[in-house]
Amino acid sequence: MRWLWALLPVAVFVVIGGFLFQGLSLDPKSIPSVLIDKPAPEFDLPPLPGKDNGLSRADLGGEPALVNVFASWCVACRVEHPILMEMQKSGEVPIYGLNYKDRPNDAISWLDRFGDPYDRIGSDVNGRVGIDFGVYGVPETFVIDRNGVIVDKVIGPITPQILRDKLRPLLAELRK
Repeated sequence: MRWLWALLPVAVFVVIGGFLFQGLSLDPKSIPSVLIDKPAPEFDLPPLPGKDNGLSRADLGGEPALVNVFASWCVACRVEHPILMEMQKSGEVPIYGLNYKDRPNDAISWLDRFGDPYDRIGSDVNGRVGIDFGVYGVPETFVIDRNGVIVDKVIGPITPQILRDKLRPLLAELRK
């Protein structure tokens, strides 16, 4: 019986090592979302000052769209912003903005400075809708199908590679 107690540390080491080995195979940029393949949450956000339209769940659907979570204080949002402007100019997909935990006037100043790629923007000052979407940080972009279902999301800034290899093929598939 004493030899069994001597094997306990080895058994614990093997179990912990197994979990660590499994973790090496995971992509650290991939954070699973329980909302994938589920309808976007219900929400109704007011517009930013000077804008005519806010953003609500009812605006999502009818055609594939992107919901981009951004804030004026977000440095990474500046990285992806030229790509969003390019997408807006091409008209390839409606882009809806969810202004997350930001002062509305700061967001307006930011959009005046860098351009406004959004068809509609909802002001989520307290971050409640962001929580409902499962937002980990900004920027995040949700791909919504024509039925208002979240089919994918991009965590972090949209890069030219993500646009080319992930978003454009997915949007083309959703338009079929």
